[in-house]
Amino acid sequence: MPWRIGEKSKKEQYYRILSEFMLQQTQVKTVIPYFNRFVKKIPSLKSLSNSNEKTVLKLWEGLGYYSRAKNLHKTSKILIKKYNGQIPENYKQLKELPGIGDYTASILLAIIYNHPRIGLDGNVKRVLSRIFNTIPENLNSLFKTKRNGHLAEALMEFGALICKPKDPNCYECRVKNACAYFSTESKKSYSKKIKIKLKNYDIFCYLNKNNKQMALTKSNNLGFLTKLNLPKIKERYKKNKGWKFLCNYKNFISNKKLDINLYYKFSSQIPSQYNWYSLNEKNEFIPSFTKKIFKRVLHLYQ
Repeated sequence: MPWRIGEKSKKEQYYRILSEFMLQQTQVKTVIPYFNRFVKKIPSLKSLSNSNEKTVLKLWEGLGYYSRAKNLHKTSKILIKKYNGQIPENYKQLKELPGIGDYTASILLAIIYNHPRIGLDGNVKRVLSRIFNTIPENLNSLFKTKRNGHLAEALMEFGALICKPKDPNCYECRVKNACAYFSTESKKSYSKKIKIKLKNYDIFCYLNKNNKQMALTKSNNLGFLTKLNLPKIKERYKKNKGWKFLCNYKNFISNKKLDINLYYKFSSQIPSQYNWYSLNEKNEFIPSFTKKIFKRVLHLYQ
């Protein structure tokens, strides 16, 4: 993986914290090309702290969960100013940085400083649960090694490649003889089912007919879509006077399924908190959610 460059490299801490932010709720195979593009454009923690937010968001575009990019940017500034560009070797101080919770703090301390900690993601929880055929309360017995960082990463990869959620490769497993899940007939399931939440929204697009533009705003306060360039979004209305219905479509964001009714109107007048954006814009940061809407309204100009 491109962020594994060795403990002696000056870029190791930057590569590790960048990759951990990107890997939050995102698969490795998706992250790798984004990581490579990001470090090519912004090669160090200091250059990240000096970058403007628009540049960071543009490099993050398409990866989703944009609050991660904003928090990473804020954290880089704090690390440069307060910690001389070093990731603190203290759990409490790490947890105080924007975007760093229990998991990220633990895995950074394990990988960078070899602390006896494990990042308890879904893969690791599943591995440990199967080995003991229960959910272990005390993990101290695992740390009988001087390679705590390697252990933390090995557990994550073992869960992704061998001890998979469905059809684990038990017969290829090197630790099956010590695994309670493998040796017992009463196998318990520890796969966490994600509950899909259905949300109904109406999206209203102000369109400039002459210039192929859509009016976007950052004033939507919808949690997962807060402070991003979006059209007007409201929870499902019964009546929408003055707006023309364009289409209905579904969109998935994390564990949310969005049922969307898309409306539009041509107008040269827009509310004060809106700005015009070209439907063909490539240099400005536009979230993928909005780009999908761009594609749906383009045919109105043909």
